[in-house]
Amino acid sequence: MQLSTGSVVRTRALTAVVDGASVPVPDPGGRLVHLQFRRFAGCPVCHLHLRSVVRRHAEIEAAGIREVVVFHSAADELREYVGDLPFAVIADPDKRLYAEFGVESSYRSLLSPRAWWPLLRAIAVGTVAMLRGRAKPPARVQDGGRLGLPADFLIAPDGRVLAAGYGEHVDDQWPVEKLLTLARRARTVRA
Repeated sequence: MQLSTGSVVRTRALTAVVDGASVPVPDPGGRLVHLQFRRFAGCPVCHLHLRSVVRRHAEIEAAGIREVVVFHSAADELREYVGDLPFAVIADPDKRLYAEFGVESSYRSLLSPRAWWPLLRAIAVGTVAMLRGRAKPPARVQDGGRLGLPADFLIAPDGRVLAAGYGEHVDDQWPVEKLLTLARRARTVRA
């Protein structure tokens, strides 16, 4: 079942794959949490999107938002791809969080014509990075599959979902500008 604005998520402590740190969701320190659900370790579209988040990470933090990114890959595999990211990355190989938040897998993730250009672009950028020795190709077989749809949630410190976005194709996630706009609106409403 998909969550909607106003739904309340239970408090939980997730474990970051890089350093094993406890990652509380929602944030007890008063920050908003941007909980992102991505696909598999080494996903070229996910990688390209997360690079846009990294470029604006200081701006995101200044807006009072903590990034938490979930992949449906095992922690050992994820570490090879996300070690340089400045935010928490969570492994969910059994897709328990995906199920709890109503995040689906579907063939439409790759079949939508709106996904074709972003997919080709991500593969081209990833191929250049691999040829330069800056990236590793994803494993041929993904335990959690390759057909996941992205999802984004903005969660208040009290656990209320302030905004929810369920992707319709592989590249249907919130750009940073939309995240910042949603956070500004949430802060205005709460003030």
